[in-house]
Amino acid sequence: MRVHVVSDVHGRTDALAGAGEGADALICLGDLILFIDYDDHAQGIFPDLFGAGNAERFIGLRTEGRFDEARDFSARLWAGLGGDPREHIERAVREQYAEIFAAMPAPAYLTYGNVDVPALWGEHLREGHRVLDGETVEIGGLTFGFVGGGLRTRYRTPNEIDDEAYAAKVAAVGQVDVLCCHIPPAVPDLLYDVVARRFERGSEAVLEAIRETQPRYVLFGHVHQPLASRVRIGRTECVNVGHFRGRGRPYALEW
Repeated sequence: MRVHVVSDVHGRTDALAGAGEGADALICLGDLILFIDYDDHAQGIFPDLFGAGNAERFIGLRTEGRFDEARDFSARLWAGLGGDPREHIERAVREQYAEIFAAMPAPAYLTYGNVDVPALWGEHLREGHRVLDGETVEIGGLTFGFVGGGLRTRYRTPNEIDDEAYAAKVAAVGQVDVLCCHIPPAVPDLLYDVVARRFERGSEAVLEAIRETQPRYVLFGHVHQPLASRVRIGRTECVNVGHFRGRGRPYALEW
């Protein structure tokens, strides 16, 4: 068996269309939409609405840790646009999801990322797409568990949840051969982004599950340029499958 695994697609529909070639199935670990691109300030929903210059200013404030100023700056832009900001965002997200799910190969097993909007997925799913969150599925004789979303941070991305709710999903998955999450376990080398020069949030619940149940693999994304892309904890291989928007190619798992 061979499955291809992607995470942090962020609008990369051109490469996504071929991501399942040569594999029995595709696994997608979320973050499908592109709201703002820290590398290319002209790409994403935010610059589409407000221009690359405003996106650059917004990114600069956040990069400097001036989050209150960034929120105030963003609020002024939204006020100038008129109407309900949620309507503008939802319309743009729907447009991106329509393109992304049209390009998504099948069969595909998917879970949510921290920037995704789960309520909007259902209207775009096609035959052969299965969404799992706090659930398991058998693929080629192995049990795969899926835990979607992210934990609460100062960035306030759309699909962040409380630690307790996240831990409950990890517990619901239980003993599996392969645990698939959007965010990494709480291991510092897996959480530090060497380009952004900051730590992202990882899950203590996932780390505890690894120590207690020792799955063969734990697969995740979220950290785009990690200090370490893989570590071993006991018999468990923990693997960051890569920033798909940047790399344009999937991680391959064979057994």
